[in-house]
Amino acid sequence: MKHNYLLLLFFMTFRLFAQIPEGYYDAAEGLDGYTLKTALKTIIDDIDDSSGQAFHDTSVTYSQLWTLYQTSDVRTDGKVWDVYSDCDFEFGIDQDNGTGGTVECDKYNREHTFPRSWFGNNQNHPIFADAFHILPTDKKVNAERGNLAFGEVSSASYTSLNGSQRGSTDLSGPVGEVFEPVDDYKGDIARGLFYIAVRYQEDVASWETNDTNGNSMLDGTSNKVFEQWALDLLYSWHINDPVSTKEIDRNNAIFEHQDNRNPFIDHPEYVSAIWQEELSVNEYQTNVEPSFYPNPVNGNTLYIDTSFDLEIQIYSVLGKLTLEKQVSNTENKIDISKLNSGIYLVKLQYQNQSVTKKLIKQ
Repeated sequence: MKHNYLLLLFFMTFRLFAQIPEGYYDAAEGLDGYTLKTALKTIIDDIDDSSGQAFHDTSVTYSQLWTLYQTSDVRTDGKVWDVYSDCDFEFGIDQDNGTGGTVECDKYNREHTFPRSWFGNNQNHPIFADAFHILPTDKKVNAERGNLAFGEVSSASYTSLNGSQRGSTDLSGPVGEVFEPVDDYKGDIARGLFYIAVRYQEDVASWETNDTNGNSMLDGTSNKVFEQWALDLLYSWHINDPVSTKEIDRNNAIFEHQDNRNPFIDHPEYVSAIWQEELSVNEYQTNVEPSFYPNPVNGNTLYIDTSFDLEIQIYSVLGKLTLEKQVSNTENKIDISKLNSGIYLVKLQYQNQSVTKKLIKQ
C-alpha cells in the first residue's frame, strides 16, 4: 500500500508541475523585492519591440471568455465552477444574455474581481479581457459585490448561497461596505489581484482615483500597489487558502488561451519574496503551518518559511530517510546538495504537530 501511495503521489505531482514551460521563470532566479516583481512582469507580459504590442493580447477577446470557461472553470460534474454561489449552472444554457439574474442560480456572467470602474472601464486595455482576474460567477451575487473592495464582513447585509457576504467591516481602510468570498476561494482571488499588481504595474498607479472603492485598496504606486490594510489582508488570504488543484488546472487552461501564467500559482513563495519588507501581518502568521520554496527546486538550497522551530525529515519515494535537520525560526534555508534529482516527501514537525509536503528536485 505504501508503494502504491507513493506511485500515485508521483503521478499527481507530475501532473501539477508538468505544464510550466521549462525555463519560464529563469529570469526571476535569485531575485526578490520589487526587482523580482519587475522581472515577473517582463516574463508574463513580453513586448514585441517591432510593434510595441504585447504578444499575449493579440488573440484574446472578452467574448472568448465564455468558451474558455468550459475548460478553465468546469467542475468535475461538468457544471460551471462559480466561486460566489452554490448553483448548478450549465455552460451556454445559463449564460448571461442580458436578461434575468435577479435571483441566485438564474444566470452566470463574467466577474472582474478587479472591477471595471477601478481601471476606468477601458475596453481596449488588456485587463478588460484578462482571464486571470475574470471569473464566471452568479449574476445576482456579482451585482451584490458590484465594485466594492474585498474585506472581512462584520455584519452582513447580503449572504449568498455558498456563504459569500456583503456588509460592513471592522477593518480600518475600506470605504463603506466590503465583499468577502468564502474561505475556499480567498486565496484564488488574492493571487489574481497580486497578478494584476505585477502585469499592470505601469498602469495601476494611475488607477487609484478612478473609483472610491478601488482607491481604498490601491495606494497609487507601481511597486507596493496596495494600501497596507489591503496588502496584509490579501497576503493572509494567500497564506491561509493555499494553491489548489483547481487553480493549477485553471492556470494551465488560461496559459493555452492567452499565453501567459499567474506566477503566484506556480510559485506561491513569490508573494512574500516581493512584498516581505512591506508586510505587517504577524498576527496572521502565528498559526500558519511551515512551508518551503521553491518547489520544484533546481538548485541546492531549500528555503524555509516558518515562525516555529522545526525538525525536518526528507524521504525518498521509496520511504528512505535521506536528510534530517533541526531548523530554528531564525534560519531560512537548508542545504540539499546531497539529494539527487527526483521526488521527495518532506515532513515538517513543530509544536507537537506535523505536516508532510511534496518536493521535486530537478
